[in-house]
Amino acid sequence: MLDKAELTTQLQARYKDIKKPEVKAVMRIQDEILSALRDHLRGVGFIEILAPIIGPATDPGIRGASQVSFDYYGTTYKIMSSMILYKQMAVNSFDRIFALSPNIRLEPDITRETGRHLSEFRQLDLEIANATYFDAMAIGEQMVTKAIKRVKINCADDLEALGRELKSPKPEFKKITHHDAVELLTEKGFKLNQGEEIPWEAESTLSKSFGDFFWIIDYPRTARGFYDREDEARPGILCDFDLFYPEGYGEAISGGEREYKYEKVARRMLSTGEVLEAYRWYLDMLKEGTTPSAGFGIGVERLTRYVCGKEYIWDSVPFPKVPGIVSP
Repeated sequence: MLDKAELTTQLQARYKDIKKPEVKAVMRIQDEILSALRDHLRGVGFIEILAPIIGPATDPGIRGASQVSFDYYGTTYKIMSSMILYKQMAVNSFDRIFALSPNIRLEPDITRETGRHLSEFRQLDLEIANATYFDAMAIGEQMVTKAIKRVKINCADDLEALGRELKSPKPEFKKITHHDAVELLTEKGFKLNQGEEIPWEAESTLSKSFGDFFWIIDYPRTARGFYDREDEARPGILCDFDLFYPEGYGEAISGGEREYKYEKVARRMLSTGEVLEAYRWYLDMLKEGTTPSAGFGIGVERLTRYVCGKEYIWDSVPFPKVPGIVSP
């Protein structure tokens, strides 16, 4: 891991590095990934919409990162940390939607040590009306598998130049519950609680334990945001998931079924200290009645990092914004 001074110097000279053959190979692969993801989704009935960049509220469930607020004609607005609330609105129009969504999360400096956090990143966000979380996971598996297959065919020379021997995923991916994941990690010496998110270091360790992609499903209600739907048959358990890369690359996809009943969302918001007025348009939509849905986001830079075999995520984006570092 480069120290902060070395990394700052490197990033401030990005105008030099971007000319290098290795960086150009990464960008060609990233272009192929984006084309493959879009082509697959359009082929199974999705339409692409434009993602919002600003709004009166955004996703609060961003694991210690800070949101960016600013004055918008006398009203406090946020730069999107996720378009998740807007995806729920969009499926009232079309049953299958996706967007390439830019996000800003001011991550703590310490997240640099994971090698997989940026302050500015892009997600491919999608939502499916009247779907279960298993439906959404099936779409995720298809997307990732087909994108990697296409890169291996169309970017073989670039992969070879990067020294990357990329394995083809083999669906259907293994699924383990959050409860079982915590048990596995406890056996490996981690001190974890069942009601919390799995820490990044533990995620990486778990990611190294499997030879292929795998899902963690059924997170506890206390670990996730107000928009994830609680299973009525299993109080305290959410119908949600994360997909993990093998080889220690960590989380790839995060998503689940959305809570669509106003009373349940409002109670969850109040229990976590959210100000209901900040989400007025969203709550009004739920009051009027909205379409049940499930969906997820997949980080473009993280997928590029994995496909290219890069140690650091900032080597998988042309103009990286790394937590704690000021750069062009």
